[in-house]
Amino acid sequence: MVTAVRSAWREVPPYQVRQFAARALEEVPALAQDILREIRHAYPQLPLVPDEFGEPRALVGIRQSLEHFVAHLTAGPDRPHVHPRVFQEFGRGEGLQGRSLDVLQAVYRLGVRLAWRRLAEIGQQVAIPAPAMYELAESGYEYLDGLVAESVRGYAEAAARQAGERLRLQRRLMEQLFTGPARRRRGVGTADTVPPALAERAAALGWTLPRRVAVAVLLRPAREAVAPAVAPDVLLDMESERPRMVVPEPDAPGRRELLARAAAGWSGAIGPAVPLVDAAKSLRWAGAAVDLTERGLLPAGELLQCTEHTEALVLLPPEELIEDLTRRRLAPLDSCGPAHGRRLAETLLAWLETRGGAPEVAARLGVHPQTVRYRLRQIRELWGAEIDDPDRRFELELVLRARRLRGDLS
Repeated sequence: MVTAVRSAWREVPPYQVRQFAARALEEVPALAQDILREIRHAYPQLPLVPDEFGEPRALVGIRQSLEHFVAHLTAGPDRPHVHPRVFQEFGRGEGLQGRSLDVLQAVYRLGVRLAWRRLAEIGQQVAIPAPAMYELAESGYEYLDGLVAESVRGYAEAAARQAGERLRLQRRLMEQLFTGPARRRRGVGTADTVPPALAERAAALGWTLPRRVAVAVLLRPAREAVAPAVAPDVLLDMESERPRMVVPEPDAPGRRELLARAAAGWSGAIGPAVPLVDAAKSLRWAGAAVDLTERGLLPAGELLQCTEHTEALVLLPPEELIEDLTRRRLAPLDSCGPAHGRRLAETLLAWLETRGGAPEVAARLGVHPQTVRYRLRQIRELWGAEIDDPDRRFELELVLRARRLRGDLS
């Protein structure tokens, strides 16, 4: 059996409650002025923002909160508190000014403490029992929690609005960066000149223009994946299907390690460091690396550095050209079976890379030197004098390296 909690305030005769409320409401205007004066004395740095009628919003908020609290005393215990919406504005203002809510909450506590002193005096005047006044004090601090909640709501709205505006400015700045080279080709700016429009957008965002940047392209591990926790100076666009980052001064000490930790769990690639106005070039290489990652030709699950995968980025993307060159340069292998042709191709590549004799090639392949000599004789028979042409040897090495990158050769 649940025993109802006894309420000392509810046991106060209604006429006495009405008498208390009437006296309190009479004193609200003067009490609000006194509270504001004490708050201004304790926190002189707080600005007084007027409302549309020229009255300080702080004074309006204090007066309304006192009136609402007192009115609730005579409205019955089941009526919910309706907190003044001006307290949302207070929180919103703190958020827009970039301040925390700490001072605002301290101000609220001071106001409640001052208000309680006067309400306690009125309670003595109308003979409200002490237990009922203690309960009223608890109710006052619960009401304070409601005011704080309203301010937190306004603060959160302001923070969300500012975050949304910052993201919008970031995206606009990034699009400007990525379209820069096209404009330079039309004669606007040089490789070392930052267009005025770009500088203006960076200034609006508070982003210091770096000398060099690198652009990263990411693959989402999941649709609702948490964004990488990058440093404040890294521009991040999560709205794209493939999120993008612009990393200032990517060669700065420790920058690579910080990026790797921030992008843990994400796949992607970061392009080479380039001058700021060439950001689109870095983006192009990062995008090409991510394309290869999606095809399984580069490792996933980490933020790749394009400069560490130059061979794959140079040889794999131009597939049509490489495939045509492969077909023409490796045509002599068509007369061999698949397994034997693969062995000859691996031997030819090892010979081209080492420029050594049979022992060096054999050590690279893990076979007997005599086996290598036999294969090299076959290679010379298949290609003839072409094998001594420097240009043909270069092309052969290109197509064989591309085949190895695709996993066709070991």
